[in-house]
Amino acid sequence: MRRYRTLQGDTWDMIAYRCYGTEKMTSELIQANSEYADYVVFPAGLVLNVPEEIIPATINTPPWRR
Repeated sequence: MRRYRTLQGDTWDMIAYRCYGTEKMTSELIQANSEYADYVVFPAGLVLNVPEEIIPATINTPPWRR
């Protein structure tokens, strides 16, 4: 699992975008760091866990991506 050190003014969706390139993993990021779930705007220096992005398998997903 990767780590992310917050910058002053970071928000959950900003962190998700920086780590994944999209905000769609915001919920998973919050769940992995439930002790900070009450934060809306972060102070500098907190270390967050960044879970790996899970790519859901679909019928159109090639077998090596499932």
